[in-house]
Amino acid sequence: MRILHLLNHIQEIGNGIVNVAVDLACLQAEAGHTVVVASGGGEYDRLLTRYGVTHVTLDQRRQPLNLLRAARQYRSLVQTMQPDIVHAHMMTGMVLAWALRGRSPYGLVSTVHNEFQRSAILMGLADRVLAVSQSVANSMAQRGIPQSKLRVVCNGTLGSPREQLSELPPVVLQRPAIATLAGMYHRKGIADLITAFESLATEFPNVHLYLIGNGPDRAEFEAQAQKTAIVDRIHFEGYQAEPKRYLTATDIFVLASRQEPFGLVLSEAREAGCAIVASNVDGIPEALDGGKAGLLVPAAEPTALADAIAPLLRDPELLKEWKRRSHQNLDWLKVTRVYDETQAVYAELVT
Repeated sequence: MRILHLLNHIQEIGNGIVNVAVDLACLQAEAGHTVVVASGGGEYDRLLTRYGVTHVTLDQRRQPLNLLRAARQYRSLVQTMQPDIVHAHMMTGMVLAWALRGRSPYGLVSTVHNEFQRSAILMGLADRVLAVSQSVANSMAQRGIPQSKLRVVCNGTLGSPREQLSELPPVVLQRPAIATLAGMYHRKGIADLITAFESLATEFPNVHLYLIGNGPDRAEFEAQAQKTAIVDRIHFEGYQAEPKRYLTATDIFVLASRQEPFGLVLSEAREAGCAIVASNVDGIPEALDGGKAGLLVPAAEPTALADAIAPLLRDPELLKEWKRRSHQNLDWLKVTRVYDETQAVYAELVT
């Protein structure tokens, strides 16, 4: 099968959409398919090359002259490659692939991650629309995407081609350690987590909070932390290319998102054996086996978040029990399952 993936970029910056697409492309090439990734470029081109994936530069920045150039390049690429499947992971690529298909016989597939964005409805132009959780599928159906197009392929990261044996020493965190691994965006609930941590700090004078990730709102969160009396116990660690080094040293992992299609990091936190506290929104309950693998709390409620974390800090046996629960039933979170389910959807379109 000849498969063409369309992405805005393949930068190694912790973008979940990119990570899922790179994993899939690598596994497809490893299985013997002809795979091309067209994007604006990035650090993952080395990994793709190692797996036999061809990377083609396709700059999809939304500027009129640039888009005209991208359209010409896309037409040429399709004529040369003659893909069986074009898989669009972001909106601009989706529109290009749909508008320029013409008489090309390829099947058009999209993957919807951030369905809360208004532009996500454009992903419904595809012949098959992959939703990364049942929650995303329900949302897209409510927005008018026919059920006949929708397929649920939940995210999974375990066994990712992106993972490699670390040559760096293990991270030593001050314990007990609470951590989150997320983009520094308001929707990730970082401010709620800092507020919750501040309310826990007096009862638990030895606990530390580690915020791992970068993003446009980081300065605002740092300013919030500076106003607390426990700023020396709130650590902004920035983007980490090897987050497992942090997760394996973490006692309690928190994902306080206000919106979250699935939460790729939850599979990594589960594999690391962290106790998990997370918002009961969107796809998060699915990633935590309906609450069997982690404590679910209302989103945007720092008090509820603190109330869920506190018992884990008070009771070592309870903490140990939730660590055990998070580490169970991990097989379904493997990238091989994502590959198998995606290929099954492709097969619906390739005769």
